[in-house]
Amino acid sequence: MCRTAAIAAALVLAACSSAEVTGNGGASLPGGPAGRLRISGPHLVDQNGTTVRLTGVNWFGLETQSYAPHGLWQRPMGAMLDQVKALGFNVLRVPFSNQLFDAGSTPNSIDFTKNPELTGKTGPEILDALIAAASDRGLRVILDRHRPDSAGQSALWYTSSYSEERWIADWVKLAERYRNAPTVVAFDLHNEPHGEATWGDGNTATDWRLAAQRAGNAILAVHPDALLIIEGVEAASGMYYWWGGNLRGAMTAPVELSSPDHVIYSAHDYPASIYPQSWFSASGYPDNLPALWDETWGGLATRAPVLLGEFGTRLATDSDRKWLDRLTRYLDDRGLSFTFWSLNPDSGDTGGILADDWTAVNQDKMAYLTPILAPAIPIE
Repeated sequence: MCRTAAIAAALVLAACSSAEVTGNGGASLPGGPAGRLRISGPHLVDQNGTTVRLTGVNWFGLETQSYAPHGLWQRPMGAMLDQVKALGFNVLRVPFSNQLFDAGSTPNSIDFTKNPELTGKTGPEILDALIAAASDRGLRVILDRHRPDSAGQSALWYTSSYSEERWIADWVKLAERYRNAPTVVAFDLHNEPHGEATWGDGNTATDWRLAAQRAGNAILAVHPDALLIIEGVEAASGMYYWWGGNLRGAMTAPVELSSPDHVIYSAHDYPASIYPQSWFSASGYPDNLPALWDETWGGLATRAPVLLGEFGTRLATDSDRKWLDRLTRYLDDRGLSFTFWSLNPDSGDTGGILADDWTAVNQDKMAYLTPILAPAIPIE
């Protein structure tokens, strides 16, 4: 059986009713499926115990009102994934919204003459198809709950329309759905906590650490092999940083789950073109950046795996080039995992790896990324 068919057989290709992601209800395989990654100390390791790194790219769209990865109006999904593999990435971070699972969230902006296999599929079924096709190419997938609804991001993990209970329930159903599909390597619980989100203050309404523990334990109850990506917050220990990028709190109050060794910490980091943070105008720039990253998020990498989940730039300024040069060297020196933002050219502030025609490659960006890409991680 080809890998696509094998993975597809492990998934539940069922339409999802409002507020429900239908799971497969099956038990985990003994010891977990072949190809499952796990955590050993500060490292991600494969089934043989060999240290591996996730080095990939974000492909967004399922979290938007398209309810499908962007660019499918231009090219076949398979061709896009072939290109991701050819560029040397080994993982895709795939954003989604909880609204994807609501009745009436109909996928659109797809050229079905180029993607006939997607005709009539729901958003969750398109996600299944993406995961199966990625697996067939030896690509891993990170699922990123990017937004509660398709209109925009939220500071906290819940809103008046999408409760914490709904957030946890959808994650549990996704964990059930993909627990026998090792292609799905990790679950990024909530994208970019910021604003009123706190770390470790004990307020159940705002303490992101506590919320991540509640969701994480619920996921582990149905998927004991799950790896959970937990981002930082905006403000911690009196310091403001990028949304989701401040992990200072985790250095003194780490996430504690019902089972150890399931947490990958994640930060996001951006250049001065996104916002002129104070460190960009410091006299020591860019030499001041490694110490800043150590203090803010990179220092955790001696205790747990760390993934830089988003970073990107149009490379339009000298400052941005210095930032990306120093950041990619930092990631390489410390052996960290990452997913670049983004494959898509329609990211307004950063652009993408692909040009506006969704085909040509921005070789300027790849010149920074290619030297630090890790090998593919075999699933079998």
